[in-house]
Amino acid sequence: MLHRHRRAAGSVAAATAALLVAGLSGSASARPAGPTADAADTAAVAAATAADTLRTADTSAAVLTAMQRDLGLTDRQQAERRLANEAAAGARAGTLRSALGADYAGAWVSGRESRTLTVATTDPADAPAIRATGAEPLVVRHSLADLDAAKERLDRAAAARRTTADVPVRYVDVRSNRVVMEAIRPDAARALTAAAGVDPALTRTVKSAERPRPLYDLRGGEAYYIGNSSRCSIGFPVTRGSQHGFATAGHCGRAGSSTSGYNQVAQGTFQASVFPGNDMAWVAVNSSWTATPYVKGAGGTQVQVTGSAQAPVGASVCRSGSTTGWHCGTIQQHNTSVTYPEGTISGVTRTTVCAEPGDSGGSFISGSQAQGVTSGGSGNCSSGGTTFFQPINPLLQTYGLTLRTTGGAPGDPGDPGDPGEPGGTWAAGTVYRAGDQVTYGGAAYRCLQGHQAQPGWEPPNVPALWQRL
Repeated sequence: MLHRHRRAAGSVAAATAALLVAGLSGSASARPAGPTADAADTAAVAAATAADTLRTADTSAAVLTAMQRDLGLTDRQQAERRLANEAAAGARAGTLRSALGADYAGAWVSGRESRTLTVATTDPADAPAIRATGAEPLVVRHSLADLDAAKERLDRAAAARRTTADVPVRYVDVRSNRVVMEAIRPDAARALTAAAGVDPALTRTVKSAERPRPLYDLRGGEAYYIGNSSRCSIGFPVTRGSQHGFATAGHCGRAGSSTSGYNQVAQGTFQASVFPGNDMAWVAVNSSWTATPYVKGAGGTQVQVTGSAQAPVGASVCRSGSTTGWHCGTIQQHNTSVTYPEGTISGVTRTTVCAEPGDSGGSFISGSQAQGVTSGGSGNCSSGGTTFFQPINPLLQTYGLTLRTTGGAPGDPGDPGDPGEPGGTWAAGTVYRAGDQVTYGGAAYRCLQGHQAQPGWEPPNVPALWQRL
């Protein structure tokens, strides 16, 4: 067994964010003379250049499809026009921000295709220059610099107080020309405003019951902690219906045991566990965690998992674990029995891959195919050793889990291809063993390699997995 007892508690927090600001193009109907004309010309050139750059970019078809779905767009062309307009608007708004200086109060786009760019200013005299670029001017009371400064004071006050959990979200809303505070209790927002010394005229409170939480990804090979006693590694992220979780070794925890993630954040609970006999378990995670189709590879790279076709004896196999990282070797024997001090487990696979305490539960993968979760062994990663893994397909079958996968290259298992005629006994999500027979599209097939079926792996599409009878 290769779990590791915890000796000290630590805390690691990482947060990343990316902010994309965009606005639109428009055609100028009039242009003032003098410096404002220069600003208009500069904005127009920048907008045209941005639009041309975007039009030559290779925007992913998946991005355009998602835009249609989530933004209520009618077709791909509408999505492309929206992107072009937003690229032009970003350049136009940036140029105007520089030209307006301290008067600038923000910019935003509107309309299904983002055709309208509005630029706010505190000085009515700026309106002709804004209009000359094709944007709509809006005269407001507070500059963006003033609003940003007010928000910064609110943030400092929030960091110094322990009672700001009821005002979890604060932002500058350029449309309303206010710093908005989303608050569980409005009186908490008033108290924060007073503590920050911010003029209430700069703020607006929106009552909200939402309490934002951080979101984390599950990756094979990452560490997780069981209670306050030990550490293991995630095997493979899985789902069961809409529930996300991960497969791991049974000796890592019993049903009901709670887990926390690599970052010490509350994560989930063991739903079922078998050890000895087998060495399998699965953990259901809370809504802060999401199953991904990845295993942590060498140097922290992400290795895609596209299925679970069982590799033969002699095949190469690699392991990811939270103690020793990424190591490779070969499969020596399937269907091995091994006796640990706690009892005997059967049906595991023996490998030449090394492992150490803390690697338990971690991913064994051959190419892009999930093989199993680390059980135990002998030796170490300095002198070498032998390691056993619990095969993944019996684990998935036992608990009714679906391996989280992503498609491979065209023609690989995972590529949807042509599903042929529907019908028959074959079903996605089913774990098949070598020798199992199914029907599909009016024909019969025999399984050649154990695997969990998934869309794109219909028998006619994957001759490496199915033989037509």
